[in-house]
Amino acid sequence: MSVTRFFSRSAVILFAMGLLMSSGCSSSKPAMTATERVNEGYARAQKLYDKGNYDEAALAFESLLFTSRATALEDDVLYYLAQSYYRSGQYILSAEMFTRLQQQISSTPYARTSQFLLAKSYEKLSPHFELDQQSTNKAIEQFGLYLELYPMTDSAKIASDVEMYKELLKINPGNADYKQKFSEATAHYARVDSLHYAEKAIPLLREKLAKNTYFVAHQYVQLKKYKAAVIFYDEVIKRYADTVYFKQALAGKIDVLMKRKKWFDAGQALDQYVQLFPEKQKEMKGVREKINKNFKN
Repeated sequence: MSVTRFFSRSAVILFAMGLLMSSGCSSSKPAMTATERVNEGYARAQKLYDKGNYDEAALAFESLLFTSRATALEDDVLYYLAQSYYRSGQYILSAEMFTRLQQQISSTPYARTSQFLLAKSYEKLSPHFELDQQSTNKAIEQFGLYLELYPMTDSAKIASDVEMYKELLKINPGNADYKQKFSEATAHYARVDSLHYAEKAIPLLREKLAKNTYFVAHQYVQLKKYKAAVIFYDEVIKRYADTVYFKQALAGKIDVLMKRKKWFDAGQALDQYVQLFPEKQKEMKGVREKINKNFKN
């Protein structure tokens, strides 16, 4: 092959490569903006969430925590990250994220739901009655705040509206106004359900706190540390009169005071007991006689 022919062929190859490179450069996509990257990442995370892949969704939403700040998606990212944690059983993290959402964006449309699920996160974290009850106390506090912020509306009227628009849609299924009103009434009814849940949850959680304190008092009785037992019985009597442990604590206090030979105090506690539970007066007759006998002596 001659030198001239070699160079000619090389020139053609280089020219063709140049065309390909220039074509590739001209057809390449422009760099995505920060907003576009957040939107794309959010769409990917939301898709995982919608499929029920909550662990993977949580990881995807976590990657957007910094980049979504001060964007239109900031509260969406925080809310669905908290929801992903909650639905995957990571209640410590869900409580933290629902709290963060409320602190960072108080005007978020997710405020009501996040408050309710914050309370439920702590309820899920509430341990066996013998253990530390910090989460139980937080659950009561957050359910109470939920009821305070979103008081009960006329649930009977809302239920009636749901049924009315449901029947109207059977007659005229294409009516857009009926569809909207039915959707609104159904959403309101769901919120009423959450309020009913909160109202029922608080007494149950208080019952657990009372049981915890009563259990401590009982343990001191078994250890024959009666003075300490009275302190915890008094705690139940003072704070948990609305629970089943109130009556038991008052009876326990009478018994412990008698063991300590505190006859005057035992008599006062017995007076309180029979005043509150007059049906027990006959049953406590022997206790009264023993207290009176020793007090006179």
